[in-house]
Amino acid sequence: MRHNIYLLSLLSTLLSVSVPALKGQQSWVIGPWASASQTPVIGPRPESTFTDPVSGKSVHWEALHTFNPAAIVRDGQIVLLYRAEDDSGTMAIGGHTSRLGMAVSADGIHFQRYPEPVFYPARDLQVGRESPGGVEDPRLVESPDGRYILTYTQWSRTAHTYTIGIATSTDLRHWTKFGPIFGVSGKYAHLNDKSAGIITRVQGGRLLAARIHGRYWMYWGEGEIHLASSRDLVHWHPLESNDGHPKILLRRRPGKGDSGFPETGPPAVLTSHGIVLLYNGINARDATRDPAIGEGTYSVQEALFSSKHPDRLMARTDTPVLQPTLAWEEHGQYTEGTTFAEGLVLFHGYWYLYFGAADSFVGAARAPERGKHLSSEKVVAGVPPSTLR
Repeated sequence: MRHNIYLLSLLSTLLSVSVPALKGQQSWVIGPWASASQTPVIGPRPESTFTDPVSGKSVHWEALHTFNPAAIVRDGQIVLLYRAEDDSGTMAIGGHTSRLGMAVSADGIHFQRYPEPVFYPARDLQVGRESPGGVEDPRLVESPDGRYILTYTQWSRTAHTYTIGIATSTDLRHWTKFGPIFGVSGKYAHLNDKSAGIITRVQGGRLLAARIHGRYWMYWGEGEIHLASSRDLVHWHPLESNDGHPKILLRRRPGKGDSGFPETGPPAVLTSHGIVLLYNGINARDATRDPAIGEGTYSVQEALFSSKHPDRLMARTDTPVLQPTLAWEEHGQYTEGTTFAEGLVLFHGYWYLYFGAADSFVGAARAPERGKHLSSEKVVAGVPPSTLR
């Protein structure tokens, strides 16, 4: 594919250096984070029922676990799309069917929930990728033209595949699915991948998908974090290294909270310092782990990339900015504990970060708005888009 290798990759390769992790609270970091609620903001509801369009049967769609939410601001309220697991299948992680529920809040803490899921496996072109298994782990951004862009994991237990899917909506309730973000043919058609966060900019208190060099950009991946670009927010192309493989931007760090591996978190944000990416890290279960964190525990870290070269890493936090401390964050379906961040919004002068807690609940953290944000696309004028193929 002609668009797979850009001059951006070549420039950054020339400038590649070992980036030291930064200790303490840095000026570029979004934070400091503090718990916004001592109890989950969303929890399971065994009484909720829904007629599954694949089986035709009534299911208790959010009976077991509710976690890993996307977030957006719409009509002056925070909207969450959260992953909900029913009580079908085996009692194991990934053994149930996941759907996405919707909840709305005027204060970021107390949510009113819709009685039925708004996004789910159905008898559509994606059913083979999503059933049995489900739609999982959403991230959500708003496009400049007012559409909502959803990235999520398509999980099939029978095919043993998981891919990043993409869908669009104008009202967050009715969705059009487009299938895998890297297409169904070509070298990435059979890639197992998950977790994708589109780069955004702050405009009018909302996070909108941002163009850099005339394209939209997205961090993606579990195990290693990569980058992809798109002209329309639907069809995406991985940024490749000179060897023809997806370029690796973040790897595991022995002795750190991401010593197991890093995984993309919520949509990234353009700031006056650069692009801030919050990402999730799992602590290793061997001698390379961070001894200050439990083995296998997921915590939140932050990384800073250049606003003109989104593949150029500039800095990285040395310790987690958020980690499990409360009982329902430390114990649940995932027994080692998680604060797995997927939803980020700016609301009434505060950042709100929504995370999955122990693969069982939705939690919320809050941080004061600090510094300046980049709302203009002129910020990336340093390299003319014409130099990128």
